[in-house]
Amino acid sequence: MKEAKFYENKGDHVVCSLCPHNCKIKNGSTGICKVRKNIEGVLYSLNYEKITSIGLDPIEKKPLYHFYPGTKIFSIGSFGCNFRCDYCQNYEIVEGEELAIDLSLEKIIELEEETDSIGMAFTYNEPTIFYEMVEDLAKEMKNRGKKNVLVTNGFINEEPLLNLLPLIDAMNIDLKAMSDDFYKKICKGNLDPVLETIKLAATKTHVEVTTLLIDDYNASEEEIEKLSCFLSNIDKDIVLHFSRYFPKHKMHDPATNINTITKAKDIAQKHLNYVYIGNVFGVDNSTYCPNCKSKLIDRNFKTQIVGIEKNRCIHCGQEIPVIY
Repeated sequence: MKEAKFYENKGDHVVCSLCPHNCKIKNGSTGICKVRKNIEGVLYSLNYEKITSIGLDPIEKKPLYHFYPGTKIFSIGSFGCNFRCDYCQNYEIVEGEELAIDLSLEKIIELEEETDSIGMAFTYNEPTIFYEMVEDLAKEMKNRGKKNVLVTNGFINEEPLLNLLPLIDAMNIDLKAMSDDFYKKICKGNLDPVLETIKLAATKTHVEVTTLLIDDYNASEEEIEKLSCFLSNIDKDIVLHFSRYFPKHKMHDPATNINTITKAKDIAQKHLNYVYIGNVFGVDNSTYCPNCKSKLIDRNFKTQIVGIEKNRCIHCGQEIPVIY
């Protein structure tokens, strides 16, 4: 355990201000995330140095397509989440406190250094709710000249986000829908804080966005139009990933129709320069120049940069927002 940041002792309870739930937590209890506990007026992080998942992943798996393409990143996760998504794809990890093993920060860094990783990704469960461990590890990784990646639902308050962003080199933010009703009913959260996170983070670091599309819930043409226009108003070059839903956890609706996803890509590409499809076998996820349509990054067999030099298309000179 470690004392948590961003809370206030109110006498008979503490108020956690890490995320927009702003939980009022009585002595002996935890907040919605189940990993921040009030013990005699002090809020503790229960998942500090507790790891449920660890691996060396392609950066594209995060997914990040415009951030050091073709590289690998050391990835860790703990347990707990501040959402309760009915379709959670990683619920075994999120709810898997019994799966956690104790790993010191020193050991985690030692394991990362044994790989050819470009740095560390905080992922698998919601990393903002093991905030203290993310911050401590990210500082050490920065000191070693490595990269830090945050794969998050974006449900975090502004002060802790601003505190963390200088340490983060890239984020993939899960924008689950453009409907607050979806967030409330399906995820047990709210939409607006996530939109604010995307807008703020995009001014400070590299941001890509993922939306898991589910037929009859968040995949209507009107909603895709709204989502892509929102991102385009921030930056037409923000990368958007549409991912295919499969039945999991409490949601048993059929897997998303592939036509739904390809139609969503067509709509989004009217507003955004870079749109990709995930969880669908056989689709072309190479990167193309938005100006001359030449292939820039080939992802058919292994990821290779084939058409970019000094961040410009070698065919037409269009500036290409890829970090490599």
